[in-house]
Amino acid sequence: MTVIVRDVRPEDAEDFARVRRAALPFMLTNAAQVAFDWAHAHPDAHDRPLVAEVDGEIVGTARLGVAHDAPEPGVGSVDIYVHPEKRRLGAGTLLMHAAEEHLARRGASTLYSWVLDDPEFRGFAERRGYSARRSAHFLRLDLASAELPPLVEPPAGVELRSAATFAADPRPLFVLDALTTADEPGDVGAELTDYEHWLATTWNHPLFDPELTTVVVVDGRPAAFSAAQTDGAGRYNSGMTGTGPEFRGRGLAKLAKNYSLHRARAAGCTEAFTGNDAGNGPMLAINKWFGYEICATEVRHARMLG
Repeated sequence: MTVIVRDVRPEDAEDFARVRRAALPFMLTNAAQVAFDWAHAHPDAHDRPLVAEVDGEIVGTARLGVAHDAPEPGVGSVDIYVHPEKRRLGAGTLLMHAAEEHLARRGASTLYSWVLDDPEFRGFAERRGYSARRSAHFLRLDLASAELPPLVEPPAGVELRSAATFAADPRPLFVLDALTTADEPGDVGAELTDYEHWLATTWNHPLFDPELTTVVVVDGRPAAFSAAQTDGAGRYNSGMTGTGPEFRGRGLAKLAKNYSLHRARAAGCTEAFTGNDAGNGPMLAINKWFGYEICATEVRHARMLG
């Protein structure tokens, strides 16, 4: 069997999503989201999604680009996903080679890659010069049967609202998202400064669910939020939960997440997923309190080019 690596075509979105779901079932992926991401990639990211084919069947995918919003230049990322039934055919190796060549031409000097914490996958990365860095967990909650903490009345001066109520002017949520993203744990920092790009790629993303996204408003100001993603198939994901620096230590993130989970279950969601940096003890404790359990772990690997 011959493996061929090529750029994606619009008609590949469904198969691209199918491979991603099979390789990483803990993340929400569908064809609409994949096609949207391709169409709205930032030009400075130099995104180039790739697929690997065997006899005309897509068996592997690569997501790659330059971290255009990182404070330091020359940072790239590449994540390889191969269908579990099509491994050891060479698809991953060819995808990685093509991705590294593209990113090197675009000025990347450091590459990061998420790798499942499994000897086979970690060995694949290490043989190609990648070294392990930080780790992160995928967590799952059986939302259909979970005993969620009871809803409580918010304190005086605190209001719980859905993000949909900000539809006329989402900028206050952008400001809060930028504040919480700036100090999120990770190897590569991110600075949200482009409001129009945020509107196009976050607010209008097909997985983003403004009705289930909960915002805690304190004295009229957005103070904390729990962003919700849904795929229309009963799966819910906490895309980001954060609190503005001046409002921390008051349990507002937990309040937002609990309200969002209750509303998600009422809306028919049966599975809830989230992800946590392994070193983010406070958020891991919150998710354990809700009943989430770790279902997989990824390790961030890095390689210096040249």
